[in-house]
Amino acid sequence: MQNIVFYTQIGSSLLLALSILLQAKSAGLSATFGGGGNSYSSKRGVDKLLANATILFAILFFGSAIAYIFV
Repeated sequence: MQNIVFYTQIGSSLLLALSILLQAKSAGLSATFGGGGNSYSSKRGVDKLLANATILFAILFFGSAIAYIFV
């Protein structure tokens, strides 16, 4: 059981890191120097899917970390 939780935590951490890195933010450092607009746009399509996947992987990672304590 401990191995399952351990490998779940490893897998969810890798997927979480990958999903965070795949999210493109155009504001970045250019907004500091006057570039980049501050207009609001809703997430659609792949962006929304990636944002929801990031939330899911974060919950899975947090849950497996808590489970690893008790197993």
